[in-house]
Amino acid sequence: MQNNRKPTIWVDADACPVKEEISRISHTYKLDVYYIASYSHVMTNKTEGHWTYVDDEKESADMYILNHAKRLDIVVTQDIGLASMLVSRNVYVLSPRGKQYEESEMETSLHMRFLSAKERRKGNHSKGPKAFTNTDRERFVHTLKKTLSKIAGILE
Repeated sequence: MQNNRKPTIWVDADACPVKEEISRISHTYKLDVYYIASYSHVMTNKTEGHWTYVDDEKESADMYILNHAKRLDIVVTQDIGLASMLVSRNVYVLSPRGKQYEESEMETSLHMRFLSAKERRKGNHSKGPKAFTNTDRERFVHTLKKTLSKIAGILE
């Protein structure tokens, strides 16, 4: 399917550890990248790209991305809820650890998120996520480049 619009990269930027990698890769591929962050995370030393700041409300950045991301765009987020809404619209969604979210796994992922929240409400807290590693960073770079190559094939 021919489409002249280049994909845009949208980043849920508040806690994203791979902003520099996204900036470098987007520059190489000549793509626009938009970092969406809350006002409480205003950066003075910004990564190259377009920065938009939204209210500090819990889902403000997610709602901004949801309202602006289009088919064949790429969104980088750790938020399963946001990912589930985007993949159904043919948006590529990657975690900063290099996982590409698939529509077929969303129901299970959302159910696991629900069960974890239910346990936290009972006072049962897990240790949290593992520390972010260089392997995670390398996996993200590989997945982003692979996704961009896939999109380029679709747009040709």
